[in-house]
Amino acid sequence: MQRAPGKVLLDAVCNHLNLVEGDYFGLEFPDHKKITVWLDLLKPIVKQIRRPKHVVVRFVVKFFPPDHTQLQEELTRYLFALQVKQDLAQGRLTCNDTSAALLISHIVQSEIGDFDEASDREHLAKNKYIPQQDALEDKIVEFHHSHVGQTPAESDFQLLEIARKLEMYGIRLHPAKDREGTKINLAVANTGILVFQGFTKINAFNWAKVRKLSFKRKRFLIKLRPDANSSYQDTLEFLMASRDFCKSFWKICVEHHAFFRLFEEPKPKPKPVLFSRGSSFRFSGRTQKQVLDYVKEGGHKKVQFERKHSKIHSIRSLAMQPTEPNSEVPKQAQQRASLTPGEGAESPGGQSSQQAKERKASAEESGPRQSPALQKSPAGHQRAGVAVEAAAAVAEEEEEVAKDRTQQSKPQPPQPSTGSLTGSPHLSELSINSQGGAVPASVILSPNLSPDTKQASPLVSPLLNDQPCPRTDEEEEGRRKTWQRFPTDKAYFIAKEVSTTERTYLKDLEVITSWFQSAVSKEDSMPETLKSLIFPNFEPLHKFHTNFLKEIEQRLALWEGRSNAHIRGDYQRIGDVMLKNVQAMKQLAVHLWKHGEALEALETGIRSSRRLENLCRDFELQKVCYLPLNTFLLRPLHRLMHYKQVLERLCKDNPPNEADFRDCRAALAEITEMVAQLHGTMIKMENFQKLHELKKDLIGVDNLVIPGREFIRLGSLSKLSGKGLQQRMFFLFNDVLLYTSRGLTISNQFKVHGQLPLYGMTIERSEDEWGVPHCLTLRGQRQSIVVAASSRAEMEKWVDDIQMAIDLAEKSSGPTPEFLASSPPDNKSPDEATVADQESEDDLSASRTSLERQAPHRGNTMVHVCWHRNTSVSMVDFSVAVENQLSGNLLRKFKNSNGWQKLWVVFTNFCLFFYKSHQDNHPLASLPLLGYSLTIPSESEDIHKDYVFKLHFKSHVYYFRAESEYTFERWMEVIRSATSAASRAHSLSHKESHLY
Repeated sequence: MQRAPGKVLLDAVCNHLNLVEGDYFGLEFPDHKKITVWLDLLKPIVKQIRRPKHVVVRFVVKFFPPDHTQLQEELTRYLFALQVKQDLAQGRLTCNDTSAALLISHIVQSEIGDFDEASDREHLAKNKYIPQQDALEDKIVEFHHSHVGQTPAESDFQLLEIARKLEMYGIRLHPAKDREGTKINLAVANTGILVFQGFTKINAFNWAKVRKLSFKRKRFLIKLRPDANSSYQDTLEFLMASRDFCKSFWKICVEHHAFFRLFEEPKPKPKPVLFSRGSSFRFSGRTQKQVLDYVKEGGHKKVQFERKHSKIHSIRSLAMQPTEPNSEVPKQAQQRASLTPGEGAESPGGQSSQQAKERKASAEESGPRQSPALQKSPAGHQRAGVAVEAAAAVAEEEEEVAKDRTQQSKPQPPQPSTGSLTGSPHLSELSINSQGGAVPASVILSPNLSPDTKQASPLVSPLLNDQPCPRTDEEEEGRRKTWQRFPTDKAYFIAKEVSTTERTYLKDLEVITSWFQSAVSKEDSMPETLKSLIFPNFEPLHKFHTNFLKEIEQRLALWEGRSNAHIRGDYQRIGDVMLKNVQAMKQLAVHLWKHGEALEALETGIRSSRRLENLCRDFELQKVCYLPLNTFLLRPLHRLMHYKQVLERLCKDNPPNEADFRDCRAALAEITEMVAQLHGTMIKMENFQKLHELKKDLIGVDNLVIPGREFIRLGSLSKLSGKGLQQRMFFLFNDVLLYTSRGLTISNQFKVHGQLPLYGMTIERSEDEWGVPHCLTLRGQRQSIVVAASSRAEMEKWVDDIQMAIDLAEKSSGPTPEFLASSPPDNKSPDEATVADQESEDDLSASRTSLERQAPHRGNTMVHVCWHRNTSVSMVDFSVAVENQLSGNLLRKFKNSNGWQKLWVVFTNFCLFFYKSHQDNHPLASLPLLGYSLTIPSESEDIHKDYVFKLHFKSHVYYFRAESEYTFERWMEVIRSATSAASRAHSLSHKESHLY
């Protein structure tokens, strides 16, 4: 082992701890001169640790990221929290009394649970977290009282949220002197090199300003980039205690720069032929970007761990996952290990057998009909009044977590039922058992707080287990022959598409006419005027389309020969049915005109009534409301577009001399007239609906919805700041560009960090200037920012849309007078030495309430999908998505067998929703398609079936099979519109780009 490089030892420690994000940590030890140094990962251990029996190697945090939300694993954040705890005790992390008391209160909450004054004071008497702790005891107890209900994982999160804002967070001081001989301290951080006098930061040199770092004997040299506005010399010089001290600090600086600034590990330099000059040291390991990408791709398995110091039953942890084999660390081995995260750190370990028995018993009680895979899941306790999610313990091959909607923990009131699964818990993930029935998962977790749950990541996929008895090839052949009995002409399949999509449309209408109306009737929170505007204008539509669907299905039955076969030839047409019902539909236009008014009235009512707002929010959390509530109010307008598309295809398919062609052409003329009359209302209402939907996803914006504001694009970009490249969510409107960061709280929303008015803005491509691929500089009248897209194509989409928005702003009367409230401008440029978006220490006490009284919020909205997939979507794409909706049966291939499972699938809103059958009231699972690629399986994939298409995103692959060539082509067509979000030529005006 000693002859192995240092990396082997660090990897062994991380494997021992089951630590995925081990790259943030390092091993430090005192060398033969008693200087504390980091273990070099490339050098043999024997050349670094001369007397291993007398050396204590400490496992500690080495790289402190600018934002703790970048730590994806709960175990990683737990170890960071232990590091903060140790730094407090050793006096490294200095802060004012309020911050210290608040930090300790979160540590106490994590260790002993909810507030009890006697227990608190007893615990504080036995544990000293900082020097002079006694003077702060009353304040600690007072703060701890406000953390009731907070889990250990939430406490870690809040602890890091507070600690990261402190000036000394992650700082290790290195004594030095400046040119004048003044005693100072040097430190390195993710932002660059810092200069301290005592514990006060007096200067900082961002990586963007530093051209070269070097050392000569005891002199540490910083060569800066030339800057006409700077008063600094070209090269700065600092004197350290010895050459070894100087070289040690230089190495740390090289590693920090590489870890936080580079995209990948630097390649080794070729060895010189004759003699070397200078140090050959280089950074070894994954960069932060590589770590983030690895964890996001899900290239690992989550493991349980035990908090040794915590007296709280670990079932409350946010990281509850099925225990993997061999994942437990033997406690005796932990006690013997000398590699610990500081003095008081705990190594993760397995849970006791008693706890395992309790979980097993609880799981058996909660789900007696569970599949064997689900019976392995530990049971969880449900916290009242918060959103919950179910984590199904499915087979190992299912890489992603399926989630269709977070649900409230309170019992759901009885709802109108048309064959739904009754008596099942309201879970966000379901599996399919061998009979095709829904099997509820047994684990209920705490709110979506930490990235361990990946915010119930929108990277969701159908969590549908392989059936114990998949269909055999003979059964499949019989099924194929059954399909081939049906007519093969295209008009039949178009008529069948009308039937399948009409079923989905009726279910969507029932969301309003049955489910929402039932919820409203149980609570006296909606004014009668609003009720009379919504429900009387939807009920006639539901009645009409119920009869319309019956007519279509009767015609299909005749067409297929399932009844009255002797007169089948007279009914191989659909144009007459469409013409009759389109003409009757014109009589309902008075109700369609009211839907836009109903949408505006509902949003107005929500703004003025907290009770109505809570009612609508709670209803959206029900599984039957699989889309935003206001989307269902626009469904009748969208359905007109689908009829228009269907009739266009029928006219194209039918020969002009057939009677069916004349009926189809007449029906097309009628529906086109209706669409033209309602076109203006559709555009206005779609924009209105999208603004209100985005408003729910944002924190720090009060007046997003104002007259004249139009949404253009949203998506993920990296913003360049003093901290380096940081992922931000951008929202582009016709007058302003917002940028936000994701909040990891119950509310699941994005916090607005800044805004750039578009009036007077210029946009420049600046890849060469900053050395960052796909980079843009946006220069506003008051501030400038530098952003980078994930690809060249993404950058071009943003350039086109931002330039179009700038042109529209320039043509307007001038700058928009109403700016977004509660979002102060961020005037920090990427060159500034100060850390961007950092709150003052005086504001830290306010963060303790950030988890309190926040309402549950959907975590699978389009904003979250774009964040996780690192992509963007425009209003043009949303308009195209309205046109491309489809429903029908598909067969989904099991991953580890040749069996296929029949599912009812609905494609809408860039997402596939999976049902057991078309009669189900809510989906079992969903798969957002943004970022996925759509292909046909190759020969090497050994599918050997007709009409199969393949969806894949990184390591996630799914095969689906259609029933005919026509349906295969239709599924390919509509899914392609989502997997490659539509790119529209921007020669059109903004209004024209929304035309149907």
